[in-house]
Amino acid sequence: MLNLRILATACLLPALLLVLSGCHGHSEAAALITPQARAEQRAELETDREQLDRIPPPAKSTFMTVHNFDSWQNPVLTVQTNMLELHVLLADANTTPIGVGGMFRPINARRQELNIGMASLGEAMSAIPQSAWPYGRVVAIEEPHKTPPSDEPAVRRNMEVTIGKLNDLGIVVYDLNSGKVQ
Repeated sequence: MLNLRILATACLLPALLLVLSGCHGHSEAAALITPQARAEQRAELETDREQLDRIPPPAKSTFMTVHNFDSWQNPVLTVQTNMLELHVLLADANTTPIGVGGMFRPINARRQELNIGMASLGEAMSAIPQSAWPYGRVVAIEEPHKTPPSDEPAVRRNMEVTIGKLNDLGIVVYDLNSGKVQ
């Protein structure tokens, strides 16, 4: 009976220490961010917000009528496990309706796809030209189509972080699949 208690204590003690050290390590990582670094992050966020303020706010009547990605003309973000994929449809430089989508003015020639890190989301969004935002300051967001089940929790966490960052920038987030504004 005594050996069973010693064995149980010997097994539980390392687990308890692991849990406690995990919590302690997290607070150390948060403490490593200096006030100066936080101030720089806030200043960068304000700069990105100022640049995005040139884009008018979105009108729900305009963008909520679009229900598929082929018809969507504003930027689209695909949230991956370790990066974001940004899809941008640049505005057509030729404003006449003649030849739109034809051989001399293909739509796919105006599509840009960029892989960006989570940390550079604000900078990437503020670098998109104003003409690529026909619906106003709204972005469509999606998860990858063939996500392995083991990666789904990481994608969902990144989705929440991305939506939070976009909202901090003043960008409305629209989920085309569910039709929800976030």
